[in-house]
Amino acid sequence: MSRTVYNTATSLDGFIATEDHSLEWLFAAEGDEALDETAAFIREAGAIVSGAGTYEWILKHEGITSWPYEAPTWVLTHRDLPRVEGDLRFASADTDQELRDLHKEMVEAADGRDVWLVGGGGIAADLARLGLLDEVFVSVAPVTLGSGAPLLAGRVDLRVLDVHRAGDFACMRYEVVRA
Repeated sequence: MSRTVYNTATSLDGFIATEDHSLEWLFAAEGDEALDETAAFIREAGAIVSGAGTYEWILKHEGITSWPYEAPTWVLTHRDLPRVEGDLRFASADTDQELRDLHKEMVEAADGRDVWLVGGGGIAADLARLGLLDEVFVSVAPVTLGSGAPLLAGRVDLRVLDVHRAGDFACMRYEVVRA
């Protein structure tokens, strides 16, 4: 059965990117074990969903001409974004029903494997509010940013499933508590 999992990294003060959408802070910490764990999760994901900022950062900083993931990927955006080779699907979900329909499409494409939400604290909070987010797996980097894109842009109640250390990262896996 597919789970929808928000698997991302965050600063200690809860930001997934700086105000100018940079992730450079993330690479200052030693995290070989955290990277291995995330890579294994990514390989098994059956579908991916990303916000526009995450998508743009990957394109800009990875210098790619084809999407690095094999799983079908939905990029939620209201802008025209550059397209690279790969199974990319650009969409917007302005209403709860549109987000539910889009999520259903992702779960069907995942074919029993997990749906990976790679980035977008607003998307994660919306999915949680609608009862569509199952887990949050977050690797906390030993750095504070002071401001930026929040890990979760809204209230989400969580229950701890696992806590462990991976290099300099504190890794925590949570179940989303549904009302």
